[in-house]
Amino acid sequence: MRGKGYIFFLLFFLSFTSWSAAATHSQKQAPKGSLKGRVLDADTKIPLIGVNVFLAGLNVGDATDEAGWYFMENVPVGAYTIKFSYIGYEALARADVVVRSKRTTFLDAELKMSPLELESVVVSGGYFSAVEDQPVSAVNFSYEEIRRAPGSAGDVSRIIMGLPSIAKVDDQSNNLVVRGGNPIENTHFIDNIEIANINHFPSQGASGGPIGMLNVDLIQDVSFYAGGFSVAYGDKLSSVMDLTFREGNRDRINGELDLSFAGFGGVAEGPISDGKGSWLFSVRRSYLDLLLKMVDVGATVAPRFGDFQGKLVYDINDRHKLIALGVWGNDKMKSDQSQAVENDMVVFGEQDITQSTAGINWRALWAGSGYSNTSLSYSSNDYDEDFYETGTGNQLTQNRSREQSFNLRNVNHFRLNHNNSIDFGVETKYLVADYDNLYAEYTDAFGQPVSSLVIDNRVTSNKLGIFLNYTLKPTSRLTASAGLRGDYFSGNSNGHISPRLSMSYRLSDRTTLNGATGIFYQSLPILFLASSDRNRDLKDPVATHFIAGIEHLLSDDTRLSVEVYQKNYRDFPIDPEQPGLFLLDEIYYRDAFVFNYDKLVDTGKASSGGVEIMVQKKLAQDFYGLASASYFRTRYKGQDGIWRNRNFDNRFIFSVEGGYKPNAKWEFSVRWIYAGGRPFTPFNLEASQAINRSVLDENNINGERYPAYHSLNVRFDRRFHFSGSNLVFYSSVWNVYNRENVASYYWNQIENRPDRITQWSLLPIFGLEYEF
Repeated sequence: MRGKGYIFFLLFFLSFTSWSAAATHSQKQAPKGSLKGRVLDADTKIPLIGVNVFLAGLNVGDATDEAGWYFMENVPVGAYTIKFSYIGYEALARADVVVRSKRTTFLDAELKMSPLELESVVVSGGYFSAVEDQPVSAVNFSYEEIRRAPGSAGDVSRIIMGLPSIAKVDDQSNNLVVRGGNPIENTHFIDNIEIANINHFPSQGASGGPIGMLNVDLIQDVSFYAGGFSVAYGDKLSSVMDLTFREGNRDRINGELDLSFAGFGGVAEGPISDGKGSWLFSVRRSYLDLLLKMVDVGATVAPRFGDFQGKLVYDINDRHKLIALGVWGNDKMKSDQSQAVENDMVVFGEQDITQSTAGINWRALWAGSGYSNTSLSYSSNDYDEDFYETGTGNQLTQNRSREQSFNLRNVNHFRLNHNNSIDFGVETKYLVADYDNLYAEYTDAFGQPVSSLVIDNRVTSNKLGIFLNYTLKPTSRLTASAGLRGDYFSGNSNGHISPRLSMSYRLSDRTTLNGATGIFYQSLPILFLASSDRNRDLKDPVATHFIAGIEHLLSDDTRLSVEVYQKNYRDFPIDPEQPGLFLLDEIYYRDAFVFNYDKLVDTGKASSGGVEIMVQKKLAQDFYGLASASYFRTRYKGQDGIWRNRNFDNRFIFSVEGGYKPNAKWEFSVRWIYAGGRPFTPFNLEASQAINRSVLDENNINGERYPAYHSLNVRFDRRFHFSGSNLVFYSSVWNVYNRENVASYYWNQIENRPDRITQWSLLPIFGLEYEF
């Protein structure tokens, strides 16, 4: 630990000296920047002419031209609220828009036609944009809200963890457990291109990891759907995260250099063909392994990771646009037995993981009545891993996997008239998986021997999905949507029809009632199916969502929402030899390397229900914040017919975060989370000591709970605006009062006794962002 302290000190010293040097630069005049963007109709994507755009608090504004563009020059640096108003459309406000010295901040907007009568077209609460086919369980975050969130380190998944629908799992992982689900039940889209996992060191088949892979400086905004989502998204049971990468600067070349605790890198952007398009690239690499070569830190294990991501945009003409997207990441880590013992690691070994996604999206406008997005993409996930048991040194697994996906996705929106619209589309995937894997002999959760398994084959399969959604506005207050989705998976010859319904009723200009229900299917992981031919006969798990809620605007920039939900699961795989375990939860949280199941049945059921309350305040002036609370229960029924708590049943979660921005230079923020203890199964001490290996108490499955979790994170940001560049220095401390939150209990084979692993202790995070 002393060596780690030296590293923290060295990183802080480097950051602080750079910050201090930058602070000595003189500023002869107040720096200024520019604001530019385009305003479109949300239904048709056609430009809107004459939209009033103005900066709240300043006597500065503009109106959009015939192509929908607005442009404001010589704007004093600072954070602003930008307001958009247009006759016949709902008013829109974008808070926390940062104008920087000698830089152009690009902010596009899409306005929705007003559902109200002409005499009351200005609708309160333009700070919160509603999605017609997603009236429930949806929240949106801007780039700035993601960048500055304390306890997130720019990781988009970690800011989502502050929402009431997310169970608190572990600080060392950003796995999202949504409303009693499982980390395999989530997916991500960037500009209409699906990316299964957006994290470094991913768990195979799941959607999380310890470190986010996406560079927050490329993210324009993110929408997160925690349930009841549209038929446009399929093959997932719990949630969808839909991100948009911003476009690069179409006027001039800009650059940015970054240094943080996680690594160093840079961003570059610029125009294509005299502003008809733009390019935007980011490259980053961790440097902890480099520092460890310079500092004697004993048994410290240093992960190494890096990533590349970029976006190219080109306007073919006024109606057709091409977007090319690329995301690549590589992760390496190596540890030996002595390091594993020193660092309380259950396993040791070597990892080399590469993830990549590349694709192109074509957006086409339909003569003022609608638009379509069509993407072609390719994704590949390569795993080269060897793991060994710390206590014995015996090999646990050899993983040589390559999973590839060739994807086509088409989504169309067509406005029939002011009161009716339809969305429809198709998506297809061709999957190729190559495995050369060994899973050694081991003992299962209850100490029974399990023979070794070799998976050495290629699996090919196809997925096809089609969907149609109809949205009706019979009155100015009511919006209703009905959708139908069909899916087919050749890997197990399963096909499904998924109906979904949603509605939104506006009681007043500030209060809205919402509801949604639907059926959601998801195919089992390819590796799971490849481990045994018999697994191909299993049904696909299914969940039915019931959601009702109310939203009320306490003020234009503050929204209160209350939702109740119920999720009913069925057809989950269960091992008859371990009838009391919920298998998919165990695979990713206890027996992470075990896939040797060939006698499964699909009789598992689960249930999750709860109530969630959230108050969100946008940064209209000085203050912003989000407070949420949830009470829920999530249970499962195994083959033995007994209902038990699932691994992620925190029961109660409370979170509060917010910040104060007194001026253009300083910002202070804080986040505190409290969560009830998760269930766990205690050890059978006598049996475990007899074989010096974990043996769980079969008579008390998930019958005990970890201590409650709570942690405080604080952060401050300091901006420096020079004559031709900008610098942001930020410093954050995670777990300020050094709470010893328990991550897990494990069997210490060195001392033949139970032991525990704690989550992060007090952890300083800091960094620099220099824009030029």
